[in-house]
Amino acid sequence: MNLFSIGLILDTTGKIFIGLAVLMVHRHILKEHKIDIDVLRAIRKEWILTLSGIFLILIGSILQLIFYK
Repeated sequence: MNLFSIGLILDTTGKIFIGLAVLMVHRHILKEHKIDIDVLRAIRKEWILTLSGIFLILIGSILQLIFYK
């Protein structure tokens, strides 16, 4: 493994950790139900976008590791 691969793996891991933290906070807010319905709908949309972003980060990183030479 070279430094590029290690840097890419660490960068991707950090981005995924941030995405997971956002999802955990949103899940907690959704369970509390102390916010109005418009905010809850927005959080649900953000949940989907965050999961999609994590998926794209993983796919992009895997493709970079496979095809970088």
